[in-house]
Amino acid sequence: MKKIITTTALLLFINGLSLAQDRVKDEAAIHKQVDAMIYSWNHHNYDDLKNYTTEDTDWVNAPGMWWKGREESRYAHQVYHETLFKESVIEKKSVAIRFITKDVAIAHLYWHFSAFTAPDGEKPASDCIATVVYVNQNGKWLMTAAQNVAIDQNVQQYDPVKQMPKH
Repeated sequence: MKKIITTTALLLFINGLSLAQDRVKDEAAIHKQVDAMIYSWNHHNYDDLKNYTTEDTDWVNAPGMWWKGREESRYAHQVYHETLFKESVIEKKSVAIRFITKDVAIAHLYWHFSAFTAPDGEKPASDCIATVVYVNQNGKWLMTAAQNVAIDQNVQQYDPVKQMPKH
């Protein structure tokens, strides 16, 4: 009986170690996809969108435009990068990844956008947070949905969580 318990414990430990190694590889793959998305932005070319998104990907930008599917997302990004974002760059600040299942992960991206010229005038540089859903399809992590939100620094001080009692 002692031998069975020891063997079972050893197998569980090895299995857990294997899962942890897989998670490290998965996180690295997701970081690589985040970097690919930033590369597209900084080079103002979205021809490579197919390399890091699913065919049915959705993108909701900061002002609330909802682009459905890879082709709409590619087209809309490209149009804006030929006009108002043609000199804009993104700097990645941090990425937090949480796995929902073995094949689904949520990444929260904190990034900085340089200033750009919008139709109603110049917009200052800003920090944003994006929530991105990744799915593992055939061994490759791909973005299937994302929403970007501009951070309003004027209201950050009023975030009630900052005043929340710590236990």
